Amino acid sequence: MTQAEKEQDSGKEKEKEREKEQQRGVKRPITPAAIPDPLQEQIQSSFVVVIHPGSRTLRIGRATDTLPVTVPHVIARRHKQSGQPRYEDAWLLREGLNKPESNEQRQNGLKMVDQAIWSKKMSNGVRRTPVSPEQARAYNCQIRPAVLDSSSRVKWTNTVHHPPYLVGEEAVYVNPSDCYNIHWPVVRGQLNVHSGPGGSLSAVLADLETIWSHVIQKHLDIPLKDLKYYRCILLVPDIYNRHHIKEVVNMLLLNMGFSAIIVHQESVCATFGSGLSSACVVDVGDQKTSICCVEDGVSHRNSRLCLAYGGSDVTRTFFWLLQRAGFPYRDCQLPNRLDCQLLQHLKETFCHLDQDISGLQDHEFQTRFPEAPALLYQIRLGDEKLQAPMGLFYPATFGIVGQKMTSLQYRSQGDSEDPHDEHYLLATQSKQDQSSKSAADRKAVSRTGGGLDGEMSSQVGVGEMSDLPKGSGSGCGSGGGGMQGEMEMGSAQGECLVGAGAMEDSLSTHLSRKTAIMSQFESKALGLDKAILHSIDCCASDETKRKMYSSILVVGGGLMFHGVQEFLLHRIINKMPPSFRRLVDNVEVITRPKDMDPRLISWKGGAVLACLDTTQEMWVHRGEWQRFGVRMLRERAAFVW
Repeated sequence: MTQAEKEQDSGKEKEKEREKEQQRGVKRPITPAAIPDPLQEQIQSSFVVVIHPGSRTLRIGRATDTLPVTVPHVIARRHKQSGQPRYEDAWLLREGLNKPESNEQRQNGLKMVDQAIWSKKMSNGVRRTPVSPEQARAYNCQIRPAVLDSSSRVKWTNTVHHPPYLVGEEAVYVNPSDCYNIHWPVVRGQLNVHSGPGGSLSAVLADLETIWSHVIQKHLDIPLKDLKYYRCILLVPDIYNRHHIKEVVNMLLLNMGFSAIIVHQESVCATFGSGLSSACVVDVGDQKTSICCVEDGVSHRNSRLCLAYGGSDVTRTFFWLLQRAGFPYRDCQLPNRLDCQLLQHLKETFCHLDQDISGLQDHEFQTRFPEAPALLYQIRLGDEKLQAPMGLFYPATFGIVGQKMTSLQYRSQGDSEDPHDEHYLLATQSKQDQSSKSAADRKAVSRTGGGLDGEMSSQVGVGEMSDLPKGSGSGCGSGGGGMQGEMEMGSAQGECLVGAGAMEDSLSTHLSRKTAIMSQFESKALGLDKAILHSIDCCASDETKRKMYSSILVVGGGLMFHGVQEFLLHRIINKMPPSFRRLVDNVEVITRPKDMDPRLISWKGGAVLACLDTTQEMWVHRGEWQRFGVRMLRERAAFVW
């Protein structure tokens, strides 16, 4: 029998099967319109723009650029009416700092930090001698600044011509007396949607479009009318808001006019940028810290954690410790954006995680503000320089009360513009198929005796095991027992729901129990070392965990302190499960792969992505987006949407 005859017979059999199903009344899901395969064309990397939007900094450039353009991710918009009240998004201040329990929590956190400092011996085997802040205070309170120059040579941004908006450094140096509102469109890795002026989603998207368009024109010398010849790679957080990403893609393709786009996760791009195939990526930014295990270009979804603290919280804590030590610049105020900039510089200059540096030390710093003389201050500091960055490991030191401190990635709840997703496939299954599947699952569960646990976990793909954090409730140990995997109702490929009838009550009970455990887990502020261990522990196999322990990649600008590599390595080895100490040959913390600036690694990975042949099928073209909308992200994204 020839191949053509075989195919003909196969087609006839399928037709007969379809007729039988129609006679039985079996409903089949409507097949959605097919998405055409992407055009295979040679892409010039010089016509690809890589955008990495951070909470404090925007990094943007052509994929062929050695370094991206780096600008403060801020915009100043002129008031539309005279007499309008000024509004400014906070820089270092945040919700939850002024609660009655905040100061007590800060003090308790500081006690834990001091205990940790004392308990770890220096390299010579001697314990550090604690330095009392009063010793430094007595000296600092006597200090008066020396005048370096009658003029600081720093000027406010010129607004004589009343520009409607200012971007980046120009926005930072807008005079507070000018009629401008200051907006930071991204906060803690998400769009800064709030109830104040300029806080609506449309206003935030307009701010992003204005900032990015301005930088592309001014710094990349690309006229906006030529963007139709360019493609865009957008880096998004590991834990992302699907609706917000959809709106940003819409803005880039339809408003700004890029011809095509790839959306990819920061953690995966960090592995590309550092040349690692697998790593536990620890991204410490200005306002959030995200941790995720990446294996062969795939982000393990159940290992993703986002902690709601970062470098700015260390800066604010350092200011509190400086005040305790009699900070000689007594006019410093957290609401003042130029003071925030100075404090950030002092943190980056003075703070460290090297336990061998001890005792009181003298330093100096300058202040250069518009319409003021340049001043030189002397300051004496002790343990404050070590205590502040250790707040990342003891986040109670930040004094944040009543805020959600840990975020996890949830499954998509569906989108009205994407009706043919896995939820649609589940809903259109026939009752007969559901009941037969349910019976088979019940038999399998009764055979294994493992509850829903093993059966449900086996249905999901790599990195898609569970929404529930391991170890977050009783019986949820590292073995994956308890509720691990219970609430996953099928994989991204649209596998069948487990059950009806008798299963419904037990599932609703599991759901409420899971929700309670999740909310309890998310209210906790995990220290950075514990969060890394938790993320690795959520990996599916011991082999994957071993890979992650041997490659912990630290990126972002929030942990760029002297001595961080040895400090973090010591804490990980001391706290990792004893069973893994025998299995893991070498625990390695990588802070500067290839001697690169850790702040640029994710952007560099995006540029690498643009040059790979395998990315051809990931491009979403403007015409496809107009026709199919968000469904294109589900079809083309390199991660489960």
